[in-house]
Amino acid sequence: RAVQAHRLCPPRGAGSSLEPEERSMEPPAVPEEEEEEEEAVPLSVAPGPVGCQLFGYVGIEAVLDQMKIKTMKTGFEFNIMVVGQSGLGKSTMVNTLFKSKVSRKSSQPGQEERIPKTVQLQSITHVIEEKGVKMKLTVTDTPGFGDQINNENCWDPIIKYINEQYERYLREEILITRKRKIPDTRVHGCVYFVPPTGHWLRPLDLEFMRRLSKIVNVVPVIAKADTLTLEERAEFKQRIQEDLKTHAISVYPQEDFDQDPEDRALNDRIREKIPFAVVGADQEHQVNGKRVLGRKTKWGIIEVENPAHCEFPLLRDLLIRSHLQDLKDITHNVHYESYRVRRLNESNRPG
Repeated sequence: RAVQAHRLCPPRGAGSSLEPEERSMEPPAVPEEEEEEEEAVPLSVAPGPVGCQLFGYVGIEAVLDQMKIKTMKTGFEFNIMVVGQSGLGKSTMVNTLFKSKVSRKSSQPGQEERIPKTVQLQSITHVIEEKGVKMKLTVTDTPGFGDQINNENCWDPIIKYINEQYERYLREEILITRKRKIPDTRVHGCVYFVPPTGHWLRPLDLEFMRRLSKIVNVVPVIAKADTLTLEERAEFKQRIQEDLKTHAISVYPQEDFDQDPEDRALNDRIREKIPFAVVGADQEHQVNGKRVLGRKTKWGIIEVENPAHCEFPLLRDLLIRSHLQDLKDITHNVHYESYRVRRLNESNRPG
């Protein structure tokens, strides 16, 4: 009887016509393919509108004013190194860049100029203020580089100095009780002065830029470009670009660090002009009723800030007006970071 009753009264949900039909509140079943497509885009990360329209003024743009006021109060630091043989106008070029006497001459008037037996590094620090913005500028000169008959390993003191600044910053950073603002003495940019020979780069130039481009931002320039004609200058610049490409030397701005298409387009235009053919001068002359920086010659005055005469304005814009903060960011995020990782790995090795 139990078996017969079971056959006559099927369980609930078995589709019996004797029981009233129960309708579920759940949505109808979806095929497996559609379920997978829906699960691929969770509700929490579903794409939304690109921008949110505000109904009134909030004041977000005031953040820029806050950053500007804070920077003007605290100021910022910028450290530059100039490398090249004696007599290429390194000190004059730095003075021209910042329009002040920020770099001392290699010799004083009335004293005999002596070439150092080894590479001696001289650092000078100044505080420059312009329209309320203070900048602590440190200029490091390298007298004696490439002046000897035997220049083997003449770049070692320069590499040692750059690494010492990284080490000094690292020691301050790993302290338990750190300073609120760590003094930054790291070299943010190294301007390398190429002699205006008109030929190919010397092995010394290639080896130096190959070694230092891995630890610092190197910007090559053709010194005293007024000694070359426009045709010689263009040919010399093309040969230098071929040498850099052949020896895989990555000078600033590096292609690997372009962040967006706009930066890449701007840096591509700069890379086409590198190395900059520059002329330095720290004396003013009267030209058409205006005071201009330039060098007086028998056939006229070479205006330093005139793009038709030299490419000094391009170098100034790169180092100060457009890429100064980028030089500091790449120094901190790339060169210093690689040094920090290497040092910490060495300290963690057993023994």
